Amino acid sequence: MLRLAALRIVGTPPYSRIARTPPLKDRLMSQILNPYLSFRGQARDAMNFYAEALGGSVEFHTFGDMGMTGDGAAMIMHARLDTPTGLTLMGADTPPDRPMTVGDNITVSISGTDDAALRGYWDRLSAGATVGMPLEKQMWGDVFGYLVDQFGVGWLVNISSDEG
Repeated sequence: MLRLAALRIVGTPPYSRIARTPPLKDRLMSQILNPYLSFRGQARDAMNFYAEALGGSVEFHTFGDMGMTGDGAAMIMHARLDTPTGLTLMGADTPPDRPMTVGDNITVSISGTDDAALRGYWDRLSAGATVGMPLEKQMWGDVFGYLVDQFGVGWLVNISSDEG
C-alpha cells in the first residue's frame, strides 16, 4: 500500500531541505481549524450529503434541543461531520431573521481545549473586528464567540469545557 506523507518546505529559497509533517495521529490535537458552513433550512440534507460523499457520520443538534419552541425548533443549530480520515466539517441553519448570502456562507472555526491559546487567537483576531457574540460561557457549557475580522472573514472560537 502506497502511503503519502505531507511535506513542507523549510528555509528560504533555494530550499535546502524538505521536512516531513508528522502524521495527523502524531500531532498535538489541542486545537482544530475547520470550515463552518451556513445554510437556509438545508443543513440536515447538506450535511448528510457530505457524509455520503466524504465518509463518516454526522452529529446534529437542533434549536429545539437548546430549548427553542415554535417553527424554528427543528432547524439545525449545529452539525458536525467527522470522517475516518480526520476531516471535520461543521454547519448550521441560519435563522430566518438573520442575513445570509450564498457565497458568504462559510466561516472559519477554531476549537479545542487550550484556553490560553484560543483566547490569544480571539484577542488578536479581534483587532479591527466586529464582534457578533463576545467570547463567553454559553448554555452548552463551552466558551464561545463570533466575530468578523477586519477583512470580512467570519471566525468562530470555541473553548471546550470537555477535557477528554
